Amino acid sequence: MHNIRIDLYSDTVTRPTPAMRQFISQAPVGDEQDGSDPTVNQLIEMVCELLGKEDALYLPSGTMCNQVAFRTHCRSGDEIIMDWTAHTRHYETAGLAALTGASNYPLMGQRGVFDARQLEEALRPADNHFPRSRAVLIEQTSNLGGGTIWPLETLREVGATAARHGLARHMDGARLLNAVVATGIPAREYAAHVDSLWIDFSKGLGAPIGAALAGTKDFIREAWRWKHQFGGAMRGAGIIAAGAVYALQHHVERLAEDHINAQVLARGLAEIEGIQVEPVETNMIFFDISGLGLTTDALYERLMAHGVRISTAGPTRARAVTHLDVSAAQIQEALNIFRQVAKELKR
Repeated sequence: MHNIRIDLYSDTVTRPTPAMRQFISQAPVGDEQDGSDPTVNQLIEMVCELLGKEDALYLPSGTMCNQVAFRTHCRSGDEIIMDWTAHTRHYETAGLAALTGASNYPLMGQRGVFDARQLEEALRPADNHFPRSRAVLIEQTSNLGGGTIWPLETLREVGATAARHGLARHMDGARLLNAVVATGIPAREYAAHVDSLWIDFSKGLGAPIGAALAGTKDFIREAWRWKHQFGGAMRGAGIIAAGAVYALQHHVERLAEDHINAQVLARGLAEIEGIQVEPVETNMIFFDISGLGLTTDALYERLMAHGVRISTAGPTRARAVTHLDVSAAQIQEALNIFRQVAKELKR
């Protein structure tokens, strides 16, 4: 077993801070299913205010948010248009097919971002031979795209095109608040161009559990049915919702620290011969190591021997993610270890 000292695997590895744990321990709770949990209700109010939506739903995970949203928007045989890199396509165990009976139409965007022209071209004709184009998915920020921020104008154009053709517009906003902090654009401005969206609390915000799906009152009323069917209804959920409340109150602005650390790490990696770093916009650093003459799996093992963990995104494409539990000093230490490993390989 390796002793992981600097964990750059993902921002999902964050742990509640001592102050968050104390806040959680004092949270009032009730029955979330009948709307009587005061902490969940507080969280829902905060999310609606943040996103400018009428209502919201607290769920155990972001994956469940996506699946509940599409089960609400779509029916069996429908098609959902999304970038080919979308989390829903790759990492949600074909939930669209299993739970909704829907398929996906992948677009080849640029770093996870497609445009209105591509969306227009992907729309199916009104013909019984084809599936029905029913929804469009936007992932903000794009994970496999490189932590890429959807430009507001692109989002506005895609949203307007989708609305003109009667498509439901859904945002996977797992890291929406990273985009907000990086650009200074309020979350509700991004949210104004979609019908439904969710934000995650267990990534950069550092809460242990949960995400919230938001939309109109009618949308959330219908989404409750699928929340129950998928096993997402909870009882004294205020215990876990409290972490999300604390995170929204204390951990949003500090995401800027993660972005600074990501830039420092990216610049340091780019100086190492054999490593090519992709553009960095938020807290994700993707880099190619083919010049080092080894695979990402092999690099992973070499770094783990020094207590540093990254993730693999392809045979020679690696990813490092900065977050609440990685300090500026640890970024420098990680860079020193990368340099040491690169020297060993060169020898």
